[in-house]
Amino acid sequence: MPKKSQTQLPNFEAALTELEQIVERMEAGDQPLEASLKDFERGMELTRSCHDGLKTAEQRIEKLVQKHGQLLVEPFAADDSDD
Repeated sequence: MPKKSQTQLPNFEAALTELEQIVERMEAGDQPLEASLKDFERGMELTRSCHDGLKTAEQRIEKLVQKHGQLLVEPFAADDSDD
């Protein structure tokens, strides 16, 4: 059975929500130093997790854009019709 990491990382949306909560707590400045350090460490883990999740999504999108046997990376263009 594979070893689990000491702190389990949630999916992207849950990680982002937890990260936002950590930022709010730290911005409030009401925590003792030790709690702030723990929040900072957890925030760094969550940031890495979110970055990895975004990188994976980007790679999946690039594969979906594949045309004629070649991978053509096309930037995402926002729909301007709402203006």
